[in-house]
Amino acid sequence: MYPTRSSLWRDPALPWVESRRACHSRACYKAHSHPTFSIGAVDAGCSVFTGAGDGQQRLTPGTLVLVPAQRVHACNPEPGQAWSYQMLHVEAQWLAQLRLESGLDAAGPGAPARISRLPALYRAFCGLNELLFSGASSGEKEAALIAFMGDHDFAQHPHLAAAPAPALGMPALRGLIECIEAQDPARLSLEVLARQAGLGRYQLIRAFRAATGLTPHAYLINARINRGRRLLRDGLALAEVAYRLGFADQSHFQRVFKAHVGVTPGQYRLRLDQRP
Repeated sequence: MYPTRSSLWRDPALPWVESRRACHSRACYKAHSHPTFSIGAVDAGCSVFTGAGDGQQRLTPGTLVLVPAQRVHACNPEPGQAWSYQMLHVEAQWLAQLRLESGLDAAGPGAPARISRLPALYRAFCGLNELLFSGASSGEKEAALIAFMGDHDFAQHPHLAAAPAPALGMPALRGLIECIEAQDPARLSLEVLARQAGLGRYQLIRAFRAATGLTPHAYLINARINRGRRLLRDGLALAEVAYRLGFADQSHFQRVFKAHVGVTPGQYRLRLDQRP
């Protein structure tokens, strides 16, 4: 039996990127989304990837999954098995600007995820992540990130099925998502969102789930957790983060955070800038 190991890299000089490596993990995640463009790599074992569309994809070692911002997904080991993986998160706005400079299209928020099984791309990604976790300078790491993201046209890889066409119009959907992302999560409720959309609560749940893959409540919880990650990186105490996000108590926040991130809030903060 191999011990589970997990490490997180983040550099204050490069606040728009974060990377994680996990070995022999059995942690499972609820369906969630990130405000970042994310690249996941399977190093050992197999996992099952679920996007917002129908069906699942079995990911084998050497596979990369490319997940645009706000794309609902989950990636978990096969039942009873462990797997090893890497996950890189890049701020969507930073990436969009870089792709514009490179003359490449950037997948918009909520676009379908893509799968790559190209050995060369997997090796390049592993090399990049190895550099990020090394003692190299921030400037060297930034240059490597820019080169990797600018050199590879991710649009060439096949995409997974997107969610069905939503009954909720895109302007209304964008307005709701902006409301969830920007306002105090502790003050939002289903009633508030339904009034904003001009729908009944049941209509809103059905339309929002068709558009995003999550109910408004699940999306709100996901937004709280993403905001919690930022507050933890800023050094706030766990109790203060839980209070700001509207959780009943610190233990409730810890349980929900672990279900989405795979580690407790305390472990998440301790592993920032941790070296292997």
